[in-house]
Amino acid sequence: MKKFEEITKLVINVDMVNGFVKEGAMADRYIEHIIPEHKKIMKQIVNEQEGLAIIKDTHKKDCIEFNRFPVHCVEGTEEAELIEELKEFEPSAIVYKKNSTSTMFAPKFIENIEEMEKLEKVIIIGCCTDICILNLAIPLKNYFDQKDKNIEIIVPKNAVETYNSDIHNRDEYNEMAFKLMKQAGVNLVETI
Repeated sequence: MKKFEEITKLVINVDMVNGFVKEGAMADRYIEHIIPEHKKIMKQIVNEQEGLAIIKDTHKKDCIEFNRFPVHCVEGTEEAELIEELKEFEPSAIVYKKNSTSTMFAPKFIENIEEMEKLEKVIIIGCCTDICILNLAIPLKNYFDQKDKNIEIIVPKNAVETYNSDIHNRDEYNEMAFKLMKQAGVNLVETI
């Protein structure tokens, strides 16, 4: 990977951890269908020696977020680890652990973004579309607007997914998230 100040393109892989994809109270194995697209995008960015960030949802046992969501991705457990299929990319990435639904507040994230003086494009992939993807894409777009930086944020629809439950219809929540991101100026594409 280039030095931060030389990076022009950054791929951010959000929350493809066991606790959302493989096992636990918040996992939905349907999300696995986006893994091949992730591997393709991450391999390409590594080959280009551009920027790759991996975000891992990681919580303390008494995390306040557990007042709203079931206990998940507790630090030191398998749930907080990147899924096996993507582990090969971890040594080539900047890894951030987040304790909220927004990567924006992960330690060092914004400081590192500031160091990327030549940044032109950010591609966001991962899960969940309507929670952690949305809570990164829109605030990051707002952040760049505040700083008067013309940096494109791209979300490929075939590389993001959310969970399904009795009270959370996957298709409906994906569509709502796409509409909100588009309205905020995020570039939604079918594929990269």
